Amino acid sequence: MTTQPLLSVRNLAKHYDSGRKLFGGNAHPVRAVDGVSFDIAPGEVVGLVGESGSGKTTVGRTVLNLHRPTSGEILFEGRDICHATHAQMRRLRARMQMIFQDPFSSLNPRARVETIIGEGLELVGMFSAAERRRRVLELLEQVSLSPEHLRRFPHEFSGGQRQRLSIARALAVSPKLIVADEPVAALDVSIQAQIMNLIADLQRETGVSLLFISHDLGLVEFIADRVMVMYLGRIVEIGSTGEIFGNPRHPYTRALLSASPEPDPRRARARKRQILQGDPPSPANPPSGCTFRTRCPFAIADCAAARPELRRLDSGQLVACSRDVAVDAVNGV
Repeated sequence: MTTQPLLSVRNLAKHYDSGRKLFGGNAHPVRAVDGVSFDIAPGEVVGLVGESGSGKTTVGRTVLNLHRPTSGEILFEGRDICHATHAQMRRLRARMQMIFQDPFSSLNPRARVETIIGEGLELVGMFSAAERRRRVLELLEQVSLSPEHLRRFPHEFSGGQRQRLSIARALAVSPKLIVADEPVAALDVSIQAQIMNLIADLQRETGVSLLFISHDLGLVEFIADRVMVMYLGRIVEIGSTGEIFGNPRHPYTRALLSASPEPDPRRARARKRQILQGDPPSPANPPSGCTFRTRCPFAIADCAAARPELRRLDSGQLVACSRDVAVDAVNGV
């Protein structure tokens, strides 16, 4: 029996008004997200990768309805939340949480730890003051902080400790889905591994579904069950972590992996070096057809004619490419 997805996104778009042109008329809208579709199963960890400006963060915030979508459908537990009212979303917040990139700016600097972590429990309204405190103490222990931290303010903690507080706050109301947006990017490298291990351990313990957004492919490979690759507002490849890192099919995915540090010397030797030329086009004026064609070393005339949709390969990967990428990958193109 097929399990119903916890989150199902169909043709999601988020466009922003870029204002007016200098000499009159409206400028083209910024297509931050431009037709994205994917599912996340209960208990699954899905990584979302891509260059800066690809739309990763916008996807994360939009699926939680922190940004209202321009068009498309977002089903959470089978319910369309695109047009949910503020009151309806407030009730859903207990089941959908977010861990932000900067733990300091995402925590109320005037609130003590007990208030920061327990705020969600209070909003749910199902816990007494004593029950809230017990739950907060449990969460502090889970994230390796101590009871003496209850009365402290965010500025009294290190960056890693503040991110532990953010994780505890996200877990407080036992959500079904957490969006983690670059959760260790603002931390020292020496602390990143500790926080990543903590997130992975807590995800396994709680069974929460996780959308893990990062530009660091090594982190994504460590934690994700499946990976989605995003370029200029579109998803160009989806596959299991093993397939994406072991047998990438889209030229953009192969270029990202080529530029990523590879600690395994065997895989490093097997990789073909592929350097991306130039900068990504503007999302306000994307190229016709395949938006990657202006930087793709394998582009052909057909790439400009029509925008490729995701198609399933024999391996199970979904790839948006006009070329026969399966043959290209096998032949080492």
